[in-house]
Amino acid sequence: MNEITTLLTCMHPLLDINTYRHLLIISQALLMMTGRITMLGISRWTEKGCSYRTIQRFFSKNISWCSLTWAIAKTFLKKSSIILIAGDATTVTKSGKKTFGLGRFFSSIYSRAVPGIAFQTLSLLDVEKRTSWPILIEQMLPKPKSKKPVTTKSKKEKRGRGRPKGSKNKNNHNVVLNAEMTQVQTMLQKLLKLIGETLQPVYFVYDGEFGNNAAVQMTRQVGLDLISKLRNNSALYFKWDGVYSGKGRLPVYGDKVDYKNLPAAHLKSEETKKQILTRIYQMNVIHKKFTDALNVVIIEKKNVKTGKIATVILFSTDLELDWKNIIDYYRLRFQIEFNFRDAKQHWGLEDFMVIKEHSVVNSANLSMWMVNVSQAMLVTSGEKSILDLKARHHGLRYAQEIFKILPENTKPINIVQLFEKIPVLGRIHGKKKAA
Repeated sequence: MNEITTLLTCMHPLLDINTYRHLLIISQALLMMTGRITMLGISRWTEKGCSYRTIQRFFSKNISWCSLTWAIAKTFLKKSSIILIAGDATTVTKSGKKTFGLGRFFSSIYSRAVPGIAFQTLSLLDVEKRTSWPILIEQMLPKPKSKKPVTTKSKKEKRGRGRPKGSKNKNNHNVVLNAEMTQVQTMLQKLLKLIGETLQPVYFVYDGEFGNNAAVQMTRQVGLDLISKLRNNSALYFKWDGVYSGKGRLPVYGDKVDYKNLPAAHLKSEETKKQILTRIYQMNVIHKKFTDALNVVIIEKKNVKTGKIATVILFSTDLELDWKNIIDYYRLRFQIEFNFRDAKQHWGLEDFMVIKEHSVVNSANLSMWMVNVSQAMLVTSGEKSILDLKARHHGLRYAQEIFKILPENTKPINIVQLFEKIPVLGRIHGKKKAA
């Protein structure tokens, strides 16, 4: 298992000797094992020195996972390449009543709120290599149940027309962030401090949940530009560019954007594929609920046969960003979904059965840690999938066990040939022969 030992050598300064040794053994076990990934399941595949009780103690420790994941990711991220910060939340379904942070969270898989626990994740996206490296993962706590006070119905006083006396203009730059945005902002500050001068990300990419003014101001406060998505019926306006009459306040809003008759002057691309006509428009517009102007890309898809039209509106707070980059960066955000998929399918994010706070956090972080470890190993080994990687290590473990039971007076065995053939069992892609 020299491969993973070499990869994790950089962890020595970040962990004490025992924690490093246990992390190394558990990581090796996760690469070998099959079935559900629980603490008991891991203990059945670990070598000497990592019993079930030892694994329980490991999961109850305070471990700086962000430093560990960054130590691996930074060796594969170049300062010269374009790096984005992507964020998203994932929900893990759970039954019972005692798991820390248990509540009802929205799941895109079930398209509804389900009982479980949720985690907020930030990852670094390499635009050139099209890969996502999850760095920070924190648990999201459910909203506390508030008891509604019993109040008697009273007649509301009708207010007259016009603005109430004494009311002041609101400063939309000073927004009140909800619990989720406050958590994301804290995580962004922590991530930017962690990477320091090594990388200089400029854009933060999130899904349509952050398509509002509060998210824009939150992102601006940490020194980043936001790329996100608006509702397809958002009320957008062009800036007023008429002739001032000289009376009253200077107008701000011009014509409203009509999605059925978008100006041809803003058309950037048009193509037809499989009877779907796609038009892409780009324009700088303003929204009454946003403080700042937005760089908007409108993607209009029309079915030539039926005439039905679907509209997608992406935006960036960087008014100079090209429309191709806005679309590309927002599409690249989906790489974080592949991280969630791998963590759930291969590294136990859906399997762990712990209930205490430290154990829950460590289990989720271990799953995302293995996503980074496996990605790094795929780069160095040249294998095409995690299944191939796990099949090889699974075979190596069986080969090691075979050698332990062989008698001492056994005839000479070609060890190199044995270790080449046994790990191939169960792979999806065959191993390429060396040239």
